[in-house]
Amino acid sequence: MHNANSAWRLHRPITDPVDIMQRLLAIIAAALLLTGCGYNDFQRLDEQSKAAWSEVLNQYQRRADLVPNIVATVKGEANFEQETLTKVVEARAKATSIQVTPETLNNPEAFNKFQQAQGELSGALSRLMVVAERYPQLQANQAFRDLRVTLEGTENRITVARNRYIQTVQEYNVLARSFPTNLTAMVMHYAPKPSFTVQNEAQISLPPKVDFSSPAPAAKP
Repeated sequence: MHNANSAWRLHRPITDPVDIMQRLLAIIAAALLLTGCGYNDFQRLDEQSKAAWSEVLNQYQRRADLVPNIVATVKGEANFEQETLTKVVEARAKATSIQVTPETLNNPEAFNKFQQAQGELSGALSRLMVVAERYPQLQANQAFRDLRVTLEGTENRITVARNRYIQTVQEYNVLARSFPTNLTAMVMHYAPKPSFTVQNEAQISLPPKVDFSSPAPAAKP
């Protein structure tokens, strides 16, 4: 009989206005607590940072795909500096040999190694374009001019994508280090992300196919 009465009290309709108000206040407090903990913001910024990083990688891949065509066009110029071309090919091979995985975003050492290799490729391509200024016939080559414009546009896209990633990661890291959302970060193991970084990681790791074995054409008199 006692158990039956207890069960009835547990399931009886709530009609007391005080009880109703207390339960409503408890629900509102719980909702405010969940909102204030920043969980949804962490999820939103995490997805945004992943999307921004993928765009960075896409633009790096776009640039890597241009290198073989640039080299093939430039090496057709008689007496062009082979050392400059070789450095571009080597920098491209180094940059694309580094395997990029989702864990790279949480590994500052691997992240910095990848970024350093990409920076070396940027430098090698910049030097090649400076050297190319000394070759009027190359500057008059329509294919080379088109590739140069495409490369400049890609470098601009890389800069925009990097800046978007940096901004998103900055917001995420501020959330992870600020009170009270840092408590959520500790409980959920949300570590700060390295401030600066492609889907298609397997494709970007392919080495360039460039052949220097064919002799350069003779210079025109």
